[in-house]
Amino acid sequence: MKVDVLLGLQWGDEGKGKIVDVLAPKYDVVARFQGGPNAGHTLEFDGIKHVLHQIPSGIFRPKTKNIIGNGVVLDPIVFKTEIEKLAKYNLDVKANLFISKKATIIVPTHRLLDQAYEKAKGDNKIGSTLKGIGPSYQDKIGRQGLRVGDILSNDFASRFKKLTDIHFDILKNHSIDFNWADLEKSFLEAVEFLKGFKLVDSEYFINEELRKGSTILAEGAQGSLLDIDFGSYPFVTSSNTVTAGACTGLGVAPRHIGEVYGIFKAYSTRVGSGPFPTELHNEEGERLRKEGNEFGSTTGRPRRCGWIDLPSLKYSIMINGVTQLLMMKADVLSIFAEIKVCTHYQLNDGKITEEMPYEVVNEKITPVYATLKGWNVPLTDLSEKQIPKELQEYIVFLEKELNVPITLISTGPDRSETIHRSKNI
Repeated sequence: MKVDVLLGLQWGDEGKGKIVDVLAPKYDVVARFQGGPNAGHTLEFDGIKHVLHQIPSGIFRPKTKNIIGNGVVLDPIVFKTEIEKLAKYNLDVKANLFISKKATIIVPTHRLLDQAYEKAKGDNKIGSTLKGIGPSYQDKIGRQGLRVGDILSNDFASRFKKLTDIHFDILKNHSIDFNWADLEKSFLEAVEFLKGFKLVDSEYFINEELRKGSTILAEGAQGSLLDIDFGSYPFVTSSNTVTAGACTGLGVAPRHIGEVYGIFKAYSTRVGSGPFPTELHNEEGERLRKEGNEFGSTTGRPRRCGWIDLPSLKYSIMINGVTQLLMMKADVLSIFAEIKVCTHYQLNDGKITEEMPYEVVNEKITPVYATLKGWNVPLTDLSEKQIPKELQEYIVFLEKELNVPITLISTGPDRSETIHRSKNI
């Protein structure tokens, strides 16, 4: 068997939570391979709406094993809160959730450092979620971080103090208000709570599942254009959000990667700072935001909105090896009589290109648009054969440009509002 990978192709918020939930019945295992509580994967079904931040999105499927992989940074306090919020659904979470001992721990001072660093940047701030993600990855790379397996050690308390003392030495140069006694108490209580779960050597666990023939889905967080190496640096997250991150974030060899599902919205959004070539600063952008309810599931911040961007999508498809495309929020575009598609970029020197320039942050990019007719009708209770002609033309246009089949269309937030399409490329 292979490990299939599901990830976002834009700047995050593509709708990964819904799709993992839709696809989960096909898989024995769902595994998160990077990111942390900065992720917000929204699931809606049977009148329930729930946002998951660190727990894999297969948790609502009782027969699915869920793994938090070594590439994830885990905040025990957020984890405890998430588990407590799941209690009302009567899920056997402890039976189906496995946490890598090699996952890095977010300690409370990581969140304080995040606030301090972002505040110090002033107008040049990244737009961090202030969840401590960046500082925890910094400690991981700096070889001084704590890992989940460390909480089982007799000297965990001294390791924790040693790390936080390093952080306090940095924080004394920043004006950040906090009550350490309360933060420490909440953290240590959450660590004790975490000990009650299955802490495993996840690389052995997942490879044993492969050997047994289990079907496995690797679930990404954020989006490909926020990848630490390939995103719009420095306005990126602190991990590898691309397919290669599934290998390092789970301990899976590249030869075991199978299908790569690339999720994208029928338009574009971004939260926080950074380049956004097709951003709409007008009434159309406001209409997109309102119709799509474009507010961050983790932060609540209004998302920047714009037309779909094919050069960036082609870039993401290339670096991820995408085999199937899944288009989200097609229903949101139903309000427009005409829809624009950015097919190329015009750069400072007048050059027309469909490639992402290295200086994407500082380069003045003017989008070159094609205009298509909108479908202007609601997309409710549709089968593949009932897709409006104009939407079908939009899909075919994108497939021809991107050269990858679009095999799923989402027409609403609920798991039932999904059209499966046959591959036709």
